[in-house]
Amino acid sequence: MTFSLQLGRSPRAPTAARGYSPRAMNAARLLLLASLVLMDSAAQAGTPIDIEAETRAWQKERIASLTADDGWLTLVGLYWLNEGKNPVGSDRGNAVVLPARAPAQLGTFVKNGESVSLELKPGVTLLSGDRLFTGGPVRSDASGEPDVLRLGSIRLLVIKRDEKLGIRIKDSEAEARRNFHAIPMYPASAKWRIEARFESATQGRTIPVPTVLGTVERMSSPGTVLFSLEGKEYRLEPVVEPGENRLFFIFGDETNKTETYGAGRFLYAEMPVKGHVVLDFNRAYNPPCAFSPYATCPLPPRQNKLALRVEAGEKRYGNH
Repeated sequence: MTFSLQLGRSPRAPTAARGYSPRAMNAARLLLLASLVLMDSAAQAGTPIDIEAETRAWQKERIASLTADDGWLTLVGLYWLNEGKNPVGSDRGNAVVLPARAPAQLGTFVKNGESVSLELKPGVTLLSGDRLFTGGPVRSDASGEPDVLRLGSIRLLVIKRDEKLGIRIKDSEAEARRNFHAIPMYPASAKWRIEARFESATQGRTIPVPTVLGTVERMSSPGTVLFSLEGKEYRLEPVVEPGENRLFFIFGDETNKTETYGAGRFLYAEMPVKGHVVLDFNRAYNPPCAFSPYATCPLPPRQNKLALRVEAGEKRYGNH
């Protein structure tokens, strides 16, 4: 799902809730290990933090994750299932349409209430992990251990959003991945690494978070983060995703639609320590929806739309 925002800890790139694969990140992390150890040692010795170096290291991992074989740049389709039978294959007449290299008729997804199974055409086999999949029930991402079905470069995943079940399609040979270019960023600056005050909320508190699907999801929110900049105070309400141990901020600001992605950006921070949280806006990043129309992103809650230009982190990518 951590990358450090505090002294003596190593930066990590955004992962879990937004769909990044830890396995795909291993190579990039090994390459960064030596430099991160050196940064940790310097921080623990009281050496001033090198914002530019830490931001570059974070960005390198971020790009490695984004461009991985199953990163967000490989997302090529999303189809919501109807109750009953949903034919799947590369033929355009199917309910679930796959890339052209797939068989014209792969089989049929069958939705029965909240469960999904896949009936394959004779002679067709897929991989699920390291084993052959010849048909049967398919676990969704709501299970915590979803089945990822593979056919060559194509991956199929059942996702659950609100009351809907859909098929997410990824292809490691996707055009967006092949043609990826660097994401422009603001220059790293110590100004945007801010120590904030944390005010705890009552246990079990949730806040409504809108999504691009037009739905609203209630997410756990442990409190409010307050920070000051140029004499003004600002507030953000983070959420904590299932299985995560970090604060996740979905926020908007006055650079959206002009310099940064119009629907806002994401930011992670470590959990509060003695009532304080460090916000490093140099690591503010674009949501998956900035790269693909098939992602299902959360949007900034109203209270997280800052009357402030956050000139830090990632800028717009392409025409998004």
